[in-house]
Amino acid sequence: MERKLLLLGLLRDQKMHGYQLNEVIDSHIGMSLLLKKATSYDLLKKLASDGWITSYEERAGNRPARRVYAVTEAGKAAFQAMLRASLAAYEPAEFASDISLAFLDALPVAEALPLLEQRRAIIAGLLEQAAAVAPHPGSLQLVIEHRQHHLRSELTWIDDVITRLKTEITNDERTGD
Repeated sequence: MERKLLLLGLLRDQKMHGYQLNEVIDSHIGMSLLLKKATSYDLLKKLASDGWITSYEERAGNRPARRVYAVTEAGKAAFQAMLRASLAAYEPAEFASDISLAFLDALPVAEALPLLEQRRAIIAGLLEQAAAVAPHPGSLQLVIEHRQHHLRSELTWIDDVITRLKTEITNDERTGD
């Protein structure tokens, strides 16, 4: 639903061609939602078959024709319904890489620690990228702030885990284990 909501939301204010839609997604929302170009074109076809968008070919100069999409009245109504449903719902984030944490004790702490520090470096890099995003107008800024907040929380959490493991190594050294 969120991907359809995204496409309808972007098209509700202006007509756009597929490449333009993908550029807007990549430059403004791509850090929070992975939407491959092929998937967006498939969704545009689905939205058109549902009667939520229309499209027409446009040619500019010697350039190849491109398909321009616009939201229909039915699409505007669908957008409003999806927006309300999505705002009222909550789906907890799933962290597939957390599965490895369930088996962390299967590795010696001295081996696990550098791996977790590698993970920390990735999180820190993502936070740096998110912090470098220019402010966006209106409520689009909330998407950026949510991503930044999440990454800061992840960084704090991984730092706590690394500190615990370092303490465990220190305690093992004291006791001779």
